Amino acid sequence: MQQAFYRDLRLGILGGGQLGRMLIQAAIDYNVHIRVLDPGADAPCRPYAHTFVQGSLRDYNTVMAFGQDCDVITIEIEHVNTEALAALQAAGKQVFPDPAVIRMIQDKRLQKQFYQAHGLPTAAFTLTDDRAAVAALRDRLPLVHKLGREGYDGRGVQVLRTEQDLNTTFDAPGLVEELVPFVKEVAILAARNPAGQTAVFDPVEMMFHPEANLVEYLFAPADLSPALADSARTLALRLLEALDYVGIMAVEMFLTPDGTWLINEAAPRPHNSGHHTIRACDTSQYEQHLRAILGLPLGSTRQHTPAAMVNILGAPGHTGPAAYAYLREVLEMEGVYPHLYGKTETKPFRKMGHVTLLDPDPLQLRARALFVKDHLQAIVASELPLP
Repeated sequence: MQQAFYRDLRLGILGGGQLGRMLIQAAIDYNVHIRVLDPGADAPCRPYAHTFVQGSLRDYNTVMAFGQDCDVITIEIEHVNTEALAALQAAGKQVFPDPAVIRMIQDKRLQKQFYQAHGLPTAAFTLTDDRAAVAALRDRLPLVHKLGREGYDGRGVQVLRTEQDLNTTFDAPGLVEELVPFVKEVAILAARNPAGQTAVFDPVEMMFHPEANLVEYLFAPADLSPALADSARTLALRLLEALDYVGIMAVEMFLTPDGTWLINEAAPRPHNSGHHTIRACDTSQYEQHLRAILGLPLGSTRQHTPAAMVNILGAPGHTGPAAYAYLREVLEMEGVYPHLYGKTETKPFRKMGHVTLLDPDPLQLRARALFVKDHLQAIVASELPLP
């Protein structure tokens, strides 16, 4: 695919959150005209898109109408109407990732079955239709219970350790997995363009918030032997090839005590685990996604400095106009780069921004990342002391 990079090329993004915002920041360098569809009147993308359309991502007619004025269409969130995207693709629009891939990843049940059918290692699982079906597996505790659809940012996942936990399981189609003992949980960002060229970033090690079950901070690259890092990259690329995938994908994996990898989940878009690439790598995950979906050569994934990424989360007990505690103190540190997402209201554990830290000394990097994690958070503006 050949494109002239001026505003005649219209890229449509379904979703106007922070991932779309950072994708727009990368697209500016390619002089691409950006159209965004999002249901929120104050979506983070709104001030930066050339055209912003407020409307439902799930409504067939809304997505169809939006796509008519786009040359290439992509997503920054999976919860979209794939039937409309398939119809747009059939009408000649370029849609990446493929709507069939998005549809499969929307449902964790289909996702796990795909891994199984293609010989991709994953935790043993059983499909369940309702709460009673989960309770029938009580003799296999401990288990992890996941909703088939609609889970996001830690929601839709429960760890079941005791019979009492079975009383609060999801009463909807889902699956249960063996509770995998693992040494590390990592994510890999990998990209593939329409010509089949692939590129993969170094694995990152993710640390999850114990209550909210979402990524709190990460270190890049992960502390792995060269052989383990290579095998993780190989597994991620096997998944992309099996899907005939175009775009960037985040592949989350468990490293088991015996040194093998199990795929946990995949996200068909830029991902929270790749934010550090904006500052730490030759090519960011956002530029790489653009290169892939526009049919361009993929960029170098070389990471030039060890990095950490800390999510700025809404503080527990705080809902209202957002302000940022300890931002001044964090900015006094060297090698610290905040990214605030422009969300006007904070809520407990809502992702309000992130901070990337760069430091060649891994021990110092870790200490500074933990300081940011323990102090910088979004609170209600009225709670912030005046300077």
